[in-house]
Amino acid sequence: MAHPPESRNVDLLRVLPTLAQVEEHLAGLGHPLPKAGRPRARQEIQRLREALQAGAPGAPADKPAALAALTLALARPAPEELRRVINATGVVIHTNLGRAPLSPALTAAALPLLHGYTNLEFNLADGKRGGRGGQIPQLLAQLSGAEQGLAVNNNAAAVLLLLAALAAGGEVIVSRGELVEIGGAFRVPDILRQARVKLIEVGTTNRTRLSDYARAITPKTKGILKVHRSNFFMDGFVEDTPVPDLARLAREKNIGLWNDLGSGNFYRFSQPALAGIPTVQQALAEGAQVVTFSGDKLLGSVQAGVAVGNKSSLGVMARHPLYRVVRMDKARMALLEQSLAAYLDIPRLHEVNPVIALLERTLEELRPLGQRLLALLPPSGGLAWELVEEVSLAGGGAVPEARIPTLCLAVTPRKNESAETLAAALRGANPPVIGRVSEGRMLLDLRTLLDGDLEDLAQVLTSLA
Repeated sequence: MAHPPESRNVDLLRVLPTLAQVEEHLAGLGHPLPKAGRPRARQEIQRLREALQAGAPGAPADKPAALAALTLALARPAPEELRRVINATGVVIHTNLGRAPLSPALTAAALPLLHGYTNLEFNLADGKRGGRGGQIPQLLAQLSGAEQGLAVNNNAAAVLLLLAALAAGGEVIVSRGELVEIGGAFRVPDILRQARVKLIEVGTTNRTRLSDYARAITPKTKGILKVHRSNFFMDGFVEDTPVPDLARLAREKNIGLWNDLGSGNFYRFSQPALAGIPTVQQALAEGAQVVTFSGDKLLGSVQAGVAVGNKSSLGVMARHPLYRVVRMDKARMALLEQSLAAYLDIPRLHEVNPVIALLERTLEELRPLGQRLLALLPPSGGLAWELVEEVSLAGGGAVPEARIPTLCLAVTPRKNESAETLAAALRGANPPVIGRVSEGRMLLDLRTLLDGDLEDLAQVLTSLA
């Protein structure tokens, strides 16, 4: 006589090992569970309990099978461990997925500098202590047309250093439309407060005129800060004061003008949706004394905060005590130096800068990639797939308004399954695949696939088909 569902679940739970039994089993295999691994083991036992209660297909039928399943689960990387993932979101500079990917050629060129000693702060010419930074300051000056360059560990640090060095104890004017908050609760007013600068807000959320800035200038004013809005843009009844106009005002009043681009680049894109992005060279030509931007956004390098501008301002920043707190280590300096040097050879830039290569991909280039993927997949069975045209995003708060035409593999889940369930299965694969859910389907954007991702993606989909 069949048991009711409740009784059957109780019977099944008898196969579930305790934590002590799991520890004993692993010790017998020669892989004792450390104390730090107990929370993970408890999580896996709870997952197995839920699978048994739900009557999941393939759930273990006895304790030895349950112990084997738990051993296998604990051998896999924990979800929170850093792992390679396949980015099929279509967001090229994906903050949650590590922002800019680096090319093997670039990392290989920097690797010898990481394996041994370097002349990090040693002058090979005279044998004495040298300045820190290698060729980075010179490369930044050469690429931007600035008098000097400086790199620290991220762009928030660059802005904080700028304000602390050039404006501490004084007032800095910022448009109300630029008092933004970006990822990780980074707020512009908080940065000014930490730098011991008094914020002077001018204009309104949507309109700030030159006269608003002019009226706010007092003997305590140290400068004007322009801030990129990063993750959003405004349209409609809006008005911004052009930087050249602010530069003239700053010169007349003998105050500073500093422009935080958020995401700066030395490359002019041919992709129509990105063709209007100003370069760092253009931003400096508009008259700002210092321009700051991130290294791991459109620049396509490691996390860094870059400042370029006149020698007077950059020199004060480099001598400020805060610089030592926010400076870069030798590993990131080596990678950033290689990234910047690659910009001196624009024809080969696509080969060593994945961000630029991915953003410049056209629909015509993506179609053969889509056909290759379809050829690697089995005939549609439980899952159904087709190629569809969609849009990608640059990401990283770089150009939030840009919509780049792209090609996606649209995967329709099985009957009685949701796209969210399919998304979870893809995240649990090896390697994990991260896409986006849209109208009941999973969209896997081909734009953000790197070399080697196509074959691995096909294997993951085949295993779920």
